[in-house]
Amino acid sequence: MLASLLAAFRIPDLRKRILFVFGMFAVYVVGLHIPIPGIDRSVMENLIQNVQALGLLDIFTGGAFKRFTIFAMGITPYINASIIMQLLTIAIPELERLAKEGESGRKKISQYTRYLTGILAFVQAIGMDVMLSHAGAFTGTVGPSRLFMYFQIAITLTAGTAFLMWVGEQITDKGIGNGVSMVIFCGIMVSLPFQLSKTLELYHAHSIHIGNLFMLALFFVLTVAGIVAITQAQRKIPIQHVKRVVGNKVYGGQSSFLPLRVNSAGVIPIIFAVSIIYLPATIAQFFPNSDSLQEWTRWLSPADPDIWRRTVAGFFYALMIIFFTYFYTAVTFNVPDVAENLKKWGSFIPGIRPGKPTEQYLDKVMTRITLAGAIFLSIIALLQYWVPQLTGVSANAFSLVGGTSLLIVVGVALETMQAIESHLLMRHYEGFIK
Repeated sequence: MLASLLAAFRIPDLRKRILFVFGMFAVYVVGLHIPIPGIDRSVMENLIQNVQALGLLDIFTGGAFKRFTIFAMGITPYINASIIMQLLTIAIPELERLAKEGESGRKKISQYTRYLTGILAFVQAIGMDVMLSHAGAFTGTVGPSRLFMYFQIAITLTAGTAFLMWVGEQITDKGIGNGVSMVIFCGIMVSLPFQLSKTLELYHAHSIHIGNLFMLALFFVLTVAGIVAITQAQRKIPIQHVKRVVGNKVYGGQSSFLPLRVNSAGVIPIIFAVSIIYLPATIAQFFPNSDSLQEWTRWLSPADPDIWRRTVAGFFYALMIIFFTYFYTAVTFNVPDVAENLKKWGSFIPGIRPGKPTEQYLDKVMTRITLAGAIFLSIIALLQYWVPQLTGVSANAFSLVGGTSLLIVVGVALETMQAIESHLLMRHYEGFIK
């Protein structure tokens, strides 16, 4: 790997792209430390410790939410807008036609996604203002001046999200890999030194022992190995291409394969499930005196201290992930279209008739491998609640083992390695992955 990295830096164009990514990371880190005035930071820390969904948002934003800086909302509104546009492209025929028009259609859809991001970011910022106001996080002015401050904070947060969206697009165009994924990757990795230092503080204070650290490291290594294996796993469907005679030449006749990924939905099902399962807990912050609502939220929290509540919540959480895995896979991988395209281009699966039998066969295969991917995602998502219980290391000290954050970090790292490899292979260099 070291030799390949040195080879990558010897290529001027590739070196320029890698340095550009690091430059954008530096800009992002600077923005993480530009605070928005008028916020009580101690109240923010209490909110993050009490509401799991806010803790997850803080991890994705590199600690910007806890410090309440200009990047406090991160790039989440853009991710939500992209998911919504993907679903609307399936549901609305006009958008589906735009998606099939090629580069011009994709540019229009990207433009619509940017507009939707701005709307979602502003609405989310207003909701954040209301939530923080009920929690008593605001300091200083009252009356009309405070309303103006709410609006000012909402505009600032929206501008921060728009800037991160621009950073992600610049990384995609001038850097390496997917820009949005790289921004999330940077936010998670920025918090890693703080988590390590907090874990070492617990060790020096004799709150945890060397056995706890060993168990934590073991879970970390095994989880990374499992994520790599499942992320790279594919079911290769053999494809035979029919020979075609064009003039005096014969085309086709070769055999290839159709790769079906085991985890084709990526991390999206976990994000969907987290949004739904922590929605009642977020709403409960507005009604702190409602005992019945507080009790219901405990039955939906996989991190609840009571073992029965934690078991029921974990089971419900896993079912939500499995459901959204099938749902998102069905949206992004259109089996009838794949079968129709194979038939149109004169290709077939050996032993399977073209048309409806091919569609049924592909649907059966996708159903089976998607179940394996869904169960894997459920285990990874629940690990962030199991690991603190098994290792004795608090999730507030080290939260990278298991869960969405580690899945994103490993997935983005693999995608980036593959992108660098493609550049190296074009120049006859040996890549990372063999």
